[in-house]
Amino acid sequence: MSTMVAPAAATAGTAPVKQAPMRALVSWVLFDWAAQPYYTLVLTFLFAPYFATVVVGDAARGQTLWGYAAAAAGVMIAIGSPLLGAMADGRGRRKPWIALFSLLLVAGLATLWLATPGAGTGTIAIILAGFIVATLAAEFTQVFTNAIMPGLVPPEKLGRLSGTGWAVGYTGGLVSLALVAGLIVTDPATGKTILGFEPVVKLDLASREGDRLVGPMAAVWFALFMIPFFLFVPDVRPAISANAARRTPLAELWDTIRGLPAHPDMLYFLLARMLYTDGLSAIFAFGGIYGAAVFGWQAMELGLFGIVLTVTGIVGALAGGVLDDRIGARTVILVALLILLVGALGILSVDKTHVLFGLEVTPKEAGSSPFSSAGERVFLAFAMVIGIVAAPVQAASRSLLARLAPPDKITQFFGLFAFSGKVTAFMAPFMIATVTAATGNQRAGMGAIAVFLIAGMALMLKVHDRPAAHR
Repeated sequence: MSTMVAPAAATAGTAPVKQAPMRALVSWVLFDWAAQPYYTLVLTFLFAPYFATVVVGDAARGQTLWGYAAAAAGVMIAIGSPLLGAMADGRGRRKPWIALFSLLLVAGLATLWLATPGAGTGTIAIILAGFIVATLAAEFTQVFTNAIMPGLVPPEKLGRLSGTGWAVGYTGGLVSLALVAGLIVTDPATGKTILGFEPVVKLDLASREGDRLVGPMAAVWFALFMIPFFLFVPDVRPAISANAARRTPLAELWDTIRGLPAHPDMLYFLLARMLYTDGLSAIFAFGGIYGAAVFGWQAMELGLFGIVLTVTGIVGALAGGVLDDRIGARTVILVALLILLVGALGILSVDKTHVLFGLEVTPKEAGSSPFSSAGERVFLAFAMVIGIVAAPVQAASRSLLARLAPPDKITQFFGLFAFSGKVTAFMAPFMIATVTAATGNQRAGMGAIAVFLIAGMALMLKVHDRPAAHR
């Protein structure tokens, strides 16, 4: 028999949640806006490829080092996130924790300024340490900001608040990328910004100050837009039952996991999500690195690539929400994962002189305009396919959990939902790094992503999607 405890609000007899003032809701949503440049500028589109191809100087070795660092961060996130989540549930104020991890995030991002071309082994180690600290801080901060969300609006408005944050985050990533690409990061060949304008400040091209400034810029962005959060978002400690108050976070987490066999659909879904989320994250973490190695992309191409994927992601998120309501979250996830697999294989089918695993094309000419070669266009087309379906996979996953979770335990299951997205976050980066190191081939390393997507789809086939009305 399950020993899982019902949500605190149900057991403690607390008053219904009243909607917080609009300034508090706007300030909470701004967290996504503040944090997104780390994921967009550093983790995905600009700094990671620059680190692999310029700082390390060997794309395969750079991908290996970045992959191992991401894997190490993933292990620590998997260990720390569920315990921090349990601690956040009614055990004191969250803002002090948010302030602590915010400082660590800013410090970690600032460290990336040290990433000069051809940096020595010691400097590379410091850069990777800063990346790991920033990754941990970004994820741990999110644990506590998410814990504040249920106290801001009534339950029937949580979806709208969460969805608004998701959309604002995408937009923040796009705006920050456009600003950095248009005003700061310069192309060494032309001295102009990625978008072809004169930079707002003259930076040293030889030491790649524009690329190195990406980390500190993301840090300043985060610090600036988190100010309203600390000023206006209430930090209310929710009431919990006397029994829960006596239990340790580890005991509560264990009870939740122990009760999962009583909910097989939920169990299969969480296992599936562990795998396909890992594969999806790896696509975005290593896609830019792979493109930079195949086509010799510099900051201009990578910036435009990031803008295109972000715009397609916004379109996909909107379309996926409509389809979710019409055909069901499970179907959206399965179809999106299938399309995602096709997109990933399509990207891997491209190399310097071939597309679709054999069709010969003219290689990109040095100094040619962005995306002027046939190989680049095919690569970009498959990447756009990935961008369109990636957001629906994540958004539909959240709505599917709401349909599957027992109504009296939905808070605990959403905590486990967050845990499932992080517990295996190290596996895909570790496998990519290992295969790349063993073969010396980036395509072989990236091919490991398909394993996670296929395994996730197989487990999702075991999940029965129940309409919300039948919960």
